[in-house]
Amino acid sequence: MHTVWKGAISFGLVHVPVKMFTATEDKDVHLRMIHKNCGTPISYTRSCPHCTTEVEWEDISRGYEYEKGRFVLFDDEELDAIKPENTRTIQILDFVDLTEIDPVYFAKPYYLSPDQAGSGAYNLLLEAMRQSGKIGIAQIAIRSKSSLAAIRALNNCICMETMHFPDEIRSLAQVPNLPQQANINERELTMARMLIDQLSAPFEPEKYTDEYRAALQDAIQRKIAGQGIDVVTAPAAERTNVIDLMAALQASLEAVQTTPTDTGAAAGRGRGAGRANAAAAGAMPAPAPAARAPRTPRAAGGDGAAPKPRASRARK
Repeated sequence: MHTVWKGAISFGLVHVPVKMFTATEDKDVHLRMIHKNCGTPISYTRSCPHCTTEVEWEDISRGYEYEKGRFVLFDDEELDAIKPENTRTIQILDFVDLTEIDPVYFAKPYYLSPDQAGSGAYNLLLEAMRQSGKIGIAQIAIRSKSSLAAIRALNNCICMETMHFPDEIRSLAQVPNLPQQANINERELTMARMLIDQLSAPFEPEKYTDEYRAALQDAIQRKIAGQGIDVVTAPAAERTNVIDLMAALQASLEAVQTTPTDTGAAAGRGRGAGRANAAAAGAMPAPAPAARAPRTPRAAGGDGAAPKPRASRARK
């Protein structure tokens, strides 16, 4: 398992170095959003609706909306300054009975294992909680979020469950249509209690399964085996370097297709442009063949002027 946190449990003067591991894993079958026309997964970008542009991470700040459309901004340094000072210690504040805690307070479980040379203190805390029947109520900060936590013995492991703070639990008064005064028929109540007694059994978690997940996985396999219209393949992403190379080659051809009087100079310019464009595209096209400049006979008078062309002689 991957270590998600390293620190220590602290109670009194005892310091227990531990590593933290996530105790649960997500088994949900995740379905992605697919464009039906071509089978491509839909992507979501960070965009600004006002500037109509995609926003890079370095241009993003954190903000709290204190009024509609008005935000107070924080940079990373300001947020780091107000983080809890001790983010590497699970500080046990009290020991209580587990039966005193309503399950609504529990959030997410983690396993704690001894780290470095802390196995002696780890075993001491584990056995002390097991024999006392108590659990520890601690405070911890994980990923900049501070929360309560319950520290308890689970077989030969110390288990920690993060807990909600009291002000995070909504009041029952906010739940609509709760009965204020129950008028229960005693005979019906007796039968209901008998039914509960008949259905009572020891808790065996292995006999409970996610039937929806199993049905969805079975449907996925049947669709794959059938290879019907519901099985699509996302098109391969276009290679932009090929497109750029074609543009570079086209520009090179256009550069060398010049008038005959400028062919020599244009060919040089065309080859230079072709190399530059190809380099920008990430690949070098084959060098264009050197254009042969027209032969210019020596001037008769030495003044650089070309002589008049001689009339071609007819073959005998």
